[in-house]
Formats: sequence, C-alpha cells, structure tokens
Amino acid sequence: MTAYFIRRLLLVIPTFIGITIMVFTITRFVPGGPIERIIAETRAMQMGEQGGRSRAQEVGQGQPLSEEQIKNLEAYYGFDKPVLQSYGIWLLKVLKGDLGRSTRYQDPVWEMVKERIPISLYFGVLSLVLIYGVCIPLGVAKAVRHNTGFDNISSAVIFTGYAIPGWVAGVIMLVMFASRMDLFPLGGLASDYFIDMTLGEKIRDVAWHTVLPLFSYMIGAFTVMTLLMKNTLMDNLSADYVRTAIAKGLSFKQAVFRHALRNSLIPIATSFGNNISILLMGSFLIEKVFNIDGMGLLGYESILDRDFPVVMGILVVSSLLFMVGNILSDVCVAIVDPRVRFH
Repeated sequence: MTAYFIRRLLLVIPTFIGITIMVFTITRFVPGGPIERIIAETRAMQMGEQGGRSRAQEVGQGQPLSEEQIKNLEAYYGFDKPVLQSYGIWLLKVLKGDLGRSTRYQDPVWEMVKERIPISLYFGVLSLVLIYGVCIPLGVAKAVRHNTGFDNISSAVIFTGYAIPGWVAGVIMLVMFASRMDLFPLGGLASDYFIDMTLGEKIRDVAWHTVLPLFSYMIGAFTVMTLLMKNTLMDNLSADYVRTAIAKGLSFKQAVFRHALRNSLIPIATSFGNNISILLMGSFLIEKVFNIDGMGLLGYESILDRDFPVVMGILVVSSLLFMVGNILSDVCVAIVDPRVRFH
C-alpha cells in the first residue's frame, strides 16, 4: 500500500504541470489582459483631458501608446517570450514559493490568497461538518423508514433544494429574509461596528452573518450526500450477509449499525477527500452574492479583471488541494473498509 501512495504522490507532478500549462497557455490568448487594460485606461484618460471630441476623432487617434511603450509593457509582464519559456520562468518562481504579483493591484499573489484562506476555510469546515453530521443520520433514517411519510416528505424537501443552485437560493434568501423581513444582513461577514463589539457580541454578529451563506453552501451537497447514504444502506440491508445475521438472531438495529452501516460509509468516504479542495476554494457565485471576501470572490474578480497571476495562483492552490484530496479519499476508503488493498 505504501508503494501505491508513493506512486500517487509522484503522479501529482505531471498532473500539476499539465493543468497549469494548459491554463497558462489560455491566459496568453484571452483578450483583455493587463496590456489591453492599460491601453484602454490611457485612452480614457486622454479623452477625459481633451474632451468634446467626436467619435470619428476618437477612432482616428488610434493607438494611445507607442510601439516602444507596448514592447516595454510586454517585457514587464513577460509577454515578450514564447509561451513555454514564460511558463518555465513562472514554474521556477512557484517552486520557490513566489506566485507573482497581481497585475491589477500590484500586491503579492500569495499575500492576497493567504488573507482570504481563513474566510473560505471557516465556511468550508462548517459546511462539511454540518453536511456529514446531518446527512449520514438522515440517510440512515430514510433507509430504515423507506416509503413512509417521513421518507417521502423529506425527499420532497431535499429534491426541491437540489433543484435550486446555491447562489440562486442565496439571492432568494437575501430578498426574503434580509431585504423584506430584515432578519439577516444583506451581506458581508461582519457589521460595520464590529471592532467596537465585545467578544460575545462579535461571535453573535459573525453567526448572524453566517446563516444565509452557509445554507447556500450546503443546499446542493446536502441532497447528494443524503440520498447516497440512503441508497447505499438500502443496498446493504438487502444483501445476504445482513439477512443471514438477522436470521441468526441479531436484531434489525444491530444488523444496521454493526454490519450494514460500515459498508455503506465507503462511498461517503470516497467523496470525503475530494471535498478538501472545496474547504479552501469556496464558491465563486455564493461569495459574490453575499459579498464575502474569500477565495471564491477573489477568483471571480481576478477572472473578470483578467488578473492572470492571481488566477494562476488560485489554480496552484486548488489543483494541489484537489489532487491531495483524491489521495486522502483512498486513505479514507482503506480505513473504512479493511478489505481494500491498494497495489
């Protein structure tokens, strides 16, 4: 098993290179990069200074920057070199722990990412704990009470939630509970006067701001995990080994918790490691809707601003987390099911 995990760790290297070189190449051909933005801003400044010009005169003016200035900008941002050579330079910097600087704000990318990790981690951990803490018992209850009123009503509720994307649910909740009823804040993670609060008031304030975005995070995964738990447990309850255990005098409750439940946790364990990347990366749209300054919002804004160093920095973190999460999934499966042997 040790050799298997060593091979998996070694595969992280070519996979990481493949992912990053593909996205790095795409960023070189996407319009609206830093040079195009500087040209547009320069043109806007010139128009503002001169003013009163006709549309024809604006078009006739042409390029606001000289060829030499554009070449200097290309050299500054590394666009004067071939893609592979630029990628190699970028990769060497990453290996040294340097993710570059934002082309929009000129701040170090790692500092921007590091500031937002605790926020996304806060929502990610809470979501994961609540999803597993509620979905597993609920899935067990639905499997044991299959086709009862409880099962049918709970299925209707969770399927309704699954049909609504998390960010759409967030917008609906903001309109209903924040705008109209004024029960929750319209966004953010803390009130304007947060600094002046006592410790107890700060905890209540953060919890008050957490409710709606946390529900938006959970709504999709909640349904999937509950039904996965229910269906897997039902399959195991109908298996021969469970029927044999009951026939030998074991009670139904003991058969569920001693035999069927552990085998039913295997698919749940498989998905656990993959959720590690979600812990830190958050959700682009949900954080945008609630104006939460986490990794998701940073990624969303960096894509809109064509801030490619930040995009690549987020990609480095997310891709590594995802690949390590896949390995952790195998570890979780091996822990839950001792019969599993990796070669």
